[in-house]
Amino acid sequence: MRITRVENSLVGAVVVKGRPLKVSKLDDRMRDLKVPAVSVAVFQFGQIEWTRAWGFADVEARRKTNEDTRFQAASISKPVTAVAALALVSRGRLALDENVNKYLKTWKVPDNQFTTTDKVTLRRLLTHSAGTTVSGFRGYSRHAEIPTLLQVLNGTKPANSATVVVDIPVGSRWRYSGGGFSIIQQIIEDDTGKPFAQAARELVLEPFGMKHSTFLQPLPSDLRDDAATGYLASGEPVPGRFHVYPEQAAAGLWTTAEDLAKFAIELQKIGAGKSTKVITQELATEMLRRQFEQWGLGIGVEGEGAAVRFSHGGSNEGFRSVLHSYRTAASGVVVMTNSDAGGALAAEIVRAVAREYRWPGLGPIERTLGASDPARHKDFTGRYEIGTRSPPVILQIELDGDRLFGAVGTIKSELLPENDDTFFSVDTDVRVQFVRDGSGRVTGARIWQGGVERKAVRVAL
Repeated sequence: MRITRVENSLVGAVVVKGRPLKVSKLDDRMRDLKVPAVSVAVFQFGQIEWTRAWGFADVEARRKTNEDTRFQAASISKPVTAVAALALVSRGRLALDENVNKYLKTWKVPDNQFTTTDKVTLRRLLTHSAGTTVSGFRGYSRHAEIPTLLQVLNGTKPANSATVVVDIPVGSRWRYSGGGFSIIQQIIEDDTGKPFAQAARELVLEPFGMKHSTFLQPLPSDLRDDAATGYLASGEPVPGRFHVYPEQAAAGLWTTAEDLAKFAIELQKIGAGKSTKVITQELATEMLRRQFEQWGLGIGVEGEGAAVRFSHGGSNEGFRSVLHSYRTAASGVVVMTNSDAGGALAAEIVRAVAREYRWPGLGPIERTLGASDPARHKDFTGRYEIGTRSPPVILQIELDGDRLFGAVGTIKSELLPENDDTFFSVDTDVRVQFVRDGSGRVTGARIWQGGVERKAVRVAL
């Protein structure tokens, strides 16, 4: 009954006060967004309550997805990697606040003017505050030459990403860095003397009972047949079905929604003192508390009071996923999809689950529609640089008639006014307040999402 209600009650991120709540059906949204497959796991009070999969793991082959179909977890690899690193901290082999060059043997973090005051530490890498470059990775065709981890770190061919270096002072600000997790991958390999996939399996996947999960890259042929094929937002398959990610720690996990639910449950149990697997209660508590802005050790931490939860999203080409878990209740939801358009669908499913279970902090947000002068909207158009990634994220503000839109990459959303200079997205929890200088010229913006404020600089009209 609950699954049926969730299937029939998908909702958007924003409810405009005074307007009816728009409710959609899952199969309609899958068709509209061209998302072939979705897999969901819901857990309550430390137990998996239900799992369900819909659609096709491979459209051309007409192969249906099921609860055991593996999806690329993309950046949800990072919290699993974090637990692997913390397992070595628990054993006294690593320390959170030591210079990581003490542990690196095969490669070293290059010292420069940005590492003179503070050194790169495991804590800094896990909280994305080490100042390291390379926010994410594009992956490689299954038929391309795949770089080694050293080539990824050094940015040398055939790597398609830049060199991983520190280019802002260590600890100066939060900036998401997949490159930092490639450093962690090298630390784990150097410490254990084992390939990362083997070390992660022994340290985390096996103890946590994640029997359908692997960091092996490329995916072995015997596991390929039941893996999901990734799809572009157009509905076309990713060439070669999916990409290869030698950056395993940052983006290389293949898994299921149920296995990620097991991961979240076990992590919460350790933090609550109900399990002694893999890491200490003290380290689990450290991992799940805010360390730097809205970030714990390898995972986001947001919300207040009973609504405090740890979460992470994942985005590889052809795959979008999300994990949310309440820190104290051991309740939450995992959604995995095999489409670039799956992020919006996953968010709608999360909101439907949250409404069904009356979970705080994950439902739609009510906004009040205000008024603005359409003649002033042209003042806001242009490119805005948000320095939370390397290279920076670009927010493009555009006009379509009198209507204002914000776009990041291919994701575009209408912005509705609260007042003359402040707008909110109709599709996400984003609010934007445009900032003017003394002459009245728009020079930047303040952006709020998930309770966090970011500043953006206007770089071009």
